[in-house]
Amino acid sequence: MLHTPSGGAGSGTAATDGELMSIGTVLNALRDEFPDITISKIRFLESEGLIEPQRTPSGYRKFSAGDIERLGHVLRMQRDHYLPLKVIREHLDALERGEEVRLPSMGRQRDPGEGEGLVDLFGEPEAPTAARVGRAELLAAAEIGEQELEEWESYGLIAPLPDGAYDAETVTVATLVVELGRFGIEPRHLRVMKAAADREAGLVDQVVAPLRRHRNPQTRAHAEARTKELAGLAVKLHAALVQTALGVRLP
Repeated sequence: MLHTPSGGAGSGTAATDGELMSIGTVLNALRDEFPDITISKIRFLESEGLIEPQRTPSGYRKFSAGDIERLGHVLRMQRDHYLPLKVIREHLDALERGEEVRLPSMGRQRDPGEGEGLVDLFGEPEAPTAARVGRAELLAAAEIGEQELEEWESYGLIAPLPDGAYDAETVTVATLVVELGRFGIEPRHLRVMKAAADREAGLVDQVVAPLRRHRNPQTRAHAEARTKELAGLAVKLHAALVQTALGVRLP
């Protein structure tokens, strides 16, 4: 597997080199650097031959630290250099063979009539991935059963969208509920945290509601950016308050 310098995607995970991780844990490890990453995206990259996670006898994907490093490298090449997956795969394969290759670069898009264009060279661009997951995907990512998910839903920790799917962030919630459960913290204990989160969300919503109702379309569009900014501040404040209350400092 290709290894990238330390400090990239996956550096925030507590996994050791020999530990294998679920797809939900991988999603959490990559989220800070790649907020739009989804389970569907990871599975798509696997289907395109960019990563090859191991499989358990029951079919669950298990990722190594090397898999996460390679995945982060693929996502950076897409984000920073706008490279098609075919080119990225060939580049990484060459590196793994020990060949000295330069990072490929994309030329400008040719005007019609100039000859072979980028679509001819690299194929159609990848379609955007919806930021939602199905019930089966959620169960697989969190490695839980229907009974556990139903219990979490009964406590309001997780809720499906009107069409029955789940927001991609639900995978993070489910993974964290599982992790806390390993310390004896049961879902029913987490209702107080959910209630606090709902109150914080309500406070943010009060601030941005006038922007959402504004007649100016640009002002309404600004509401989303303001919501993300306030949500980030609220999360940081919540974390700082918990650390202060416990007298600990997280890295």
